[in-house]
Amino acid sequence: MQLIERAKSILLQPKETWPRIEAEPASTASLFTGYLMVLAAIPAVCGFIGMSLIGFGGFGITVRVPLLAGLANMVVSYVLSLVGVFVLGLIVDALAPAFGGVKSPIQALKLVVYASTAALLGGVFSLLPSLSMLGLLAALYSIYLIYTGLPVLMKNPAEKSAVYTVVVIVAGIVMGVVIGAVGSLFMPHGGMGRMGGSVSVSTPNGKVSIDTAGLEAASKKMQEATRQLEQAQKSQDPNAMAAATGNAVAAAAGALGGAQGGVAVQSLKAALPEQLAGLPRTSIEVQDGAAMGLSTSQARAEYGSGGKQVRVEIADLGALSGLAQMAGLVQGEKETESQVEKTWQSGGRTLQEEYRKDGSHAEAKAILKNGLVVSVEADQMAIQDVRGLMEKIDLSGLENLPRKGKS
Repeated sequence: MQLIERAKSILLQPKETWPRIEAEPASTASLFTGYLMVLAAIPAVCGFIGMSLIGFGGFGITVRVPLLAGLANMVVSYVLSLVGVFVLGLIVDALAPAFGGVKSPIQALKLVVYASTAALLGGVFSLLPSLSMLGLLAALYSIYLIYTGLPVLMKNPAEKSAVYTVVVIVAGIVMGVVIGAVGSLFMPHGGMGRMGGSVSVSTPNGKVSIDTAGLEAASKKMQEATRQLEQAQKSQDPNAMAAATGNAVAAAAGALGGAQGGVAVQSLKAALPEQLAGLPRTSIEVQDGAAMGLSTSQARAEYGSGGKQVRVEIADLGALSGLAQMAGLVQGEKETESQVEKTWQSGGRTLQEEYRKDGSHAEAKAILKNGLVVSVEADQMAIQDVRGLMEKIDLSGLENLPRKGKS
């Protein structure tokens, strides 16, 4: 069964689809690589884009989670969502006798994996944080899917399905709180469209679309990663399990647009001149790290003279650099009495501007064709001047930088 066809059938015809699912042979590996690992990437990746590239906020203030922190949170939330589904499957199986059902670990896992379809696809709303509440509404449909699937897969009497569902959902909420607490450690402090070739949402700022054509191929690319996970689990070697988990995440990320090495951090540092439009560089900082096997790099410099203060940052997402371009799916303009925000495409790049009309703050961002993200931020400076500073950065040179492991 093709991934897209299965997702459509479970969403649109759950009562007819559950008996087919019950009769299908399946294994934990096939359920994860052929379905769950692909769909689970949607809320993780869209959440990262929404929080770190687009931003969230209100009353004329937009907050963006730093790229590296957002990347770490994306990876952690992705891995924990896979763990959460597996654990919830164990809970469904353990509860079956109490509600007149029949224990079957694989049928319980089938139930949770396929019932999570609505919630995972609802993660597309995280592209626009202001619409993230709609993702919760989509998740409510997963409760109905559990309700309709329990008597078919777990063989419990239909009249006990409501209570069985409630207990499962309570267990899921408790588990979600735990997962959220774990995921928060990596965070800094301070209507779903018709399915077909794509998942789309119409918003006041335009239409957001995610092409799902490559999702079928993703399962094949993750087969080897899953085999390594199974071997590592059998060996009970923590180092092997950590490495295998990183490989699985990297495989999922590559299937959605990455699969390439990072840009050398020294190359990013070299792109930050000692002077920018006559302003001397007062500090410079570089970071070259890795999150779950995904190489990342970042260079940041500050420039200033008198009352002018400018911050320039160049970031590379390594294997996930291709995903940065997904921010181009959202284009539009928002203007209030005090602030203007714009996002548009030009020459294959995604450009963003945000500035206050009184000239107290302005920011320009360019997501380049190779996924590098360049931002220029200044206080007490007009947006026209910030645009001029952005023009002083060699964006074309940055786009042509070689990646590690690439010829």
